[in-house]
Amino acid sequence: MQELTLLLLMALANAPRHGYAIAQEVKAVTDGRVAPRTGALYGALDRLLAEGLIQVEREEVVGGRARRIFALAPTGRERLEAEAERLAATAREVRRRLADGAAAPA
Repeated sequence: MQELTLLLLMALANAPRHGYAIAQEVKAVTDGRVAPRTGALYGALDRLLAEGLIQVEREEVVGGRARRIFALAPTGRERLEAEAERLAATAREVRRRLADGAAAPA
């Protein structure tokens, strides 16, 4: 899974959000390392919608402009949980190898 996909799904894991709020959440959890630009953000959200990983929970009009509120779809939650486990397994293996390497003579 690409990092941006993981971060977008993670941003929706605990609450539905509109696009700007998703971008701000991603920026916050990455300490500003990832700050999706508008085009990339909405392109990725459209792709995730098409893949059935997220859904539009509702649409609002704010200041005369339409705003879609996105939510994690059940399939997206399953994929996010699987990716979290894959990353955790990889991190465990890294830690194991680092510990083995620290114990090995130079």
